[in-house]
Amino acid sequence: MGCAMGSCLSEAGHDVWLINRRADHVQAMNQRGLTVRIHGTDRQIPVTAACNALEIAKQAGTVDLIVVLVKSFHTLEAMAASTSIVGPNTVVLSLQNGLGHEDVLAQVVGREKVVAGKTYAGGVMLGPAHVIRGTEGKETYIGELDGHVTERVKNIAKVFNAAGLITHISDNIMGTMWEKLLVNVATGALSGITHLTYGELYQVAEVKECALAAVKEAIDVAQASGIRLNVTDPEEPWIKAAAGLPAQFKASMLQSLEKGSITEVDYVNGSVVRWGQKCGVPTPVNRTLVACLKGIERGLITSI
Repeated sequence: MGCAMGSCLSEAGHDVWLINRRADHVQAMNQRGLTVRIHGTDRQIPVTAACNALEIAKQAGTVDLIVVLVKSFHTLEAMAASTSIVGPNTVVLSLQNGLGHEDVLAQVVGREKVVAGKTYAGGVMLGPAHVIRGTEGKETYIGELDGHVTERVKNIAKVFNAAGLITHISDNIMGTMWEKLLVNVATGALSGITHLTYGELYQVAEVKECALAAVKEAIDVAQASGIRLNVTDPEEPWIKAAAGLPAQFKASMLQSLEKGSITEVDYVNGSVVRWGQKCGVPTPVNRTLVACLKGIERGLITSI
């Protein structure tokens, strides 16, 4: 995702640094640029990358904007390792899947620096310095945690839109984040459990039935928790999840499992379960999806 969105901003002429811990990936990007596949066609985009924020601090100092796109369980570690590029006016924007990242980021940089957001854009890593970019036609939403429309969110939206990243400002960012969560609930865990690409996932009627049940639970939880949603039909997030994406696209949870990594299920379906417990709404479908993925993750650990 960092490569997908970063390549758009870099193409638009902005001074962009991509941070990734994989040295082979960073070296390949710096040597030959990033190969981006869009609608089946590859093209090269010059980018600048580093393995850690200290490298950026030495060359560029502090930055205007940090876009956080790491896996949810790496949020605290990644932000703590990036304080060297945080200045007095630096804004930290989370575009991650799931809920609760803003609180984690605020622990490190302070709540006043944090802007919340959600994106429907996607990305698939094909190899070092080679990604599928799923940003075309996909919307991003950003907003202040208190709902005010400020100059800084206007400026971020202006920059993103000019780079081809369709970006809207939300005065109901919690509702916006829940609506994105519904999309992740619809396909993420099911893709990870079945190991099906989006093109395959949408061909199985039983998968759709399960997805709609999981989304319905999440909608019920959100409404019982006082979250203002624009979505009431579970089929809407199901359709939106794959809209505009190539058939070979894989949900991020499946990508994580294929790399031998744990998933973000605790921050997606797991969030629905936890919020459901707080407001007294049963969530058996999401609880089962979490259990299945936890079992798969356990199998990965024991096979190493």
